[in-house]
Amino acid sequence: MPTEAARLPRHIAVIMDGNGRWAERRGSIRSVGHRAGAKAVQTAIEFCLERGIGCLTLFAFSSENWRRPEEEVGTLMKLFLRMLESEIEELHRRGVRIGFIGQRSDFPAEIREKMDWAERLTAGNDTLRLNIAGSYGGRWDIVNACRRLLAANDGAPLRAEQVTEESLGGFMALADQPEPDLLIRTGGDCRISNFLLWQMAYTEFWFTPVLWPDIDRAVLQQALDDYAGRERRFGLISAQVRGESA
Repeated sequence: MPTEAARLPRHIAVIMDGNGRWAERRGSIRSVGHRAGAKAVQTAIEFCLERGIGCLTLFAFSSENWRRPEEEVGTLMKLFLRMLESEIEELHRRGVRIGFIGQRSDFPAEIREKMDWAERLTAGNDTLRLNIAGSYGGRWDIVNACRRLLAANDGAPLRAEQVTEESLGGFMALADQPEPDLLIRTGGDCRISNFLLWQMAYTEFWFTPVLWPDIDRAVLQQALDDYAGRERRFGLISAQVRGESA
């Protein structure tokens, strides 16, 4: 039987959905839900630190989210900046290494500078890898990896046999970390919304109707318990996974 540690995901990815609906159901504006959602982020980080999860990737802002109403985007940017200013030093104290994935050039200069500062400050930490996906899209990630692979060839023509899963994968976001073992999506929708398309080839999905601001340790533990009961075969058959002869 797998040990308790073996049943824990090494890497959890989260689509934090439902902030706006949470606020609307309470007769409030959507920005109230986003502020409540920021508190849920703290809960998720604390949970991963307590359980010894190595990597946590949060889908904070997609490349498509820029099309939302200007006021809402402005609120999200302010919250993002406030988080960078108020939370990073405490996360650093607790050994969290912070990284940002996505098209960073889309963000205002002040936020980009804070991103760079947070990454430099926490670069030596190893208790938890906290990846924040901002202005991120899975298709963008794949295209960007192709461009980087081409650029790495120093302008020489790239031969077809040089394009492999390994060579391209090395230029994908999060290439230096284990691929997500578990995806949690809150809010009731059952789709991945252009998130980590390459990296989640064998990820286990767990969907919940709970809106993101209502997430607590009990719900997150439900996800871990469900994950622990799954058999991950990676294309094999059950007997092979158990080490038995076919």
